[in-house]
Amino acid sequence: MILSIPKSLLWLPESTVNTLLEHYDYPHPEKPGEIIKGYDKEHALRTAKMCAAVAQYLGHDQDIIRNYQTACLLHDLGRAGLDQELFGEIWTWARQQNIPTRPAEWRACHPTTPYGEETEAFLAMYQSQLQQLGINMNNWAKEQVEMRLGYARRFRRILGQIMPQLEQEGIEWFAWMEQIISYYYYPEQLDDAPDWVHELGEILTACEQLEAYSNRTRGNDYYDRDNENFIDAFNYLDSLKEKGQISEKVLKAVRALTAEGIFDNILTEARGTKLSDKESAILRSLNT
Repeated sequence: MILSIPKSLLWLPESTVNTLLEHYDYPHPEKPGEIIKGYDKEHALRTAKMCAAVAQYLGHDQDIIRNYQTACLLHDLGRAGLDQELFGEIWTWARQQNIPTRPAEWRACHPTTPYGEETEAFLAMYQSQLQQLGINMNNWAKEQVEMRLGYARRFRRILGQIMPQLEQEGIEWFAWMEQIISYYYYPEQLDDAPDWVHELGEILTACEQLEAYSNRTRGNDYYDRDNENFIDAFNYLDSLKEKGQISEKVLKAVRALTAEGIFDNILTEARGTKLSDKESAILRSLNT
């Protein structure tokens, strides 16, 4: 039996939600007076809605869910200022070359890289090749690399910059919120966390990836991908379960709510077009 999930899936006032999402807007470092509008705002909002629904379904405390949704809304803050074209060029090339794009994957391929210095190692190995491709590897381009391989570092830096504003706005921030945000890129950082924090990290990873794999605009802009489908999305979530990064419990909850239709509007928004009958049938079958 599905719990009574709020139709809007928002646990925070819309004014608070909008205030949080405004923090994705970023002053352009090379064009004084120009603001780079936060590219990941809609992705963050859809992810935060799904996360709160799954957390409620799994019985988490209501006050925790409200704070959790705050964290989920800011989970991509480390990519504030993302330069859509530049970021896409760098990381599409990296994927085509089978170069690791996550810190844990990088360290697995390059175990001598000091922890937290994956960005510097990437640049040492590939900066000249990217330069030869016509990409000006200036400081701004290097930040685009840090947005993936040095995500925790950049997130912490930007969070520190906006923390006075969060306090002024009456938005509470707890250490566990940063931990769950870091979980996808740095799962080892939750090894000693309480079970409930670990589970919230798993939920964010699952929902964020489900939205990302369904997001046609984002897939095209980031990775030159134009064939999003829900089978691939859930196959990827299954692979995260096999790796131990998502539990069976969390994956079953995501599948159950998806099959029930709770996320239909969100996934339709992510896709940017009405779901086909075939796609809808796939979603309805997820709980069988």
